[in-house]
Amino acid sequence: MSAVAVSISGLTKHYPVPMRRQRVVAVNDLSLEIQEGEVYGLLGPNGSGKSTTLKVLLGLASPTRGKTTIFGVDSRDYRSHRSVGFLPENPYFYKFLTADETLRFYGKLCALRGGQLDARIAELLSLVGLEEARHRRVGGYSKGMLQRVGLAQALVQDPRLIVLDEPTAGVDPAGSHQIRDLILELKKRGKTILLTSHLLGEAQEVCDRVGIMSRGSMVREGSLAELISIEDQTEYIIQNAPVDFAERIAALADASGAKLLEARKARLTLERVFLNATRQPK
Repeated sequence: MSAVAVSISGLTKHYPVPMRRQRVVAVNDLSLEIQEGEVYGLLGPNGSGKSTTLKVLLGLASPTRGKTTIFGVDSRDYRSHRSVGFLPENPYFYKFLTADETLRFYGKLCALRGGQLDARIAELLSLVGLEEARHRRVGGYSKGMLQRVGLAQALVQDPRLIVLDEPTAGVDPAGSHQIRDLILELKKRGKTILLTSHLLGEAQEVCDRVGIMSRGSMVREGSLAELISIEDQTEYIIQNAPVDFAERIAALADASGAKLLEARKARLTLERVFLNATRQPK
């Protein structure tokens, strides 16, 4: 049985309104668990409490009530953060540094030195696909490249838990696809990933389980397959069907007491059409 990577129990966070006897409820009695090795998506519209939840979990904000732990250690204890890598929604890097220098800076903050640091930088730049741009200043990077540098810095200390706040925000479809591939690769390596997003299609491609927040509360949670399935409908995808195939299927359905609701061509997502149309030949 896998270990619990993240536990949030009864988390509530209030923010006072200056000059008024009022408070804003950012998170209201939130509870969830994330198992080690899974990708968990915390979804919801802007202002639903996703980022506040991450701030409390990472020790950047204090809870009004409730408890959060990371691999069994209270997240208010700085020692819990040794096993966490974090990519904020809008990471900031020194524009005059190269990708190599940026990772070297963060590596030294994590007590890496010498050959160990050199090897780690080379490994991460290869993982995020920035080997050829390693000596370019990050001030000239695209949004997608900056997010990949951000993901690399989050991995410098080889964390067990990776927290990503809107990892594809402002990134074009090709860049979003690259970041999602990286998330899936990290999952293969046994990492636990907690990501927030308001882009549902993005989460559908990478998450094992999702929780949907609204106005600070959890309104739906479960495995992706459970949440998106329609219980009384089944889809069949058939290749090279004859012209009268749909009529024969409809007759068979009627004879068995079922009903054929729709027969249509299989479809790609618009994002997939975009990626296929713009992919550069190798």
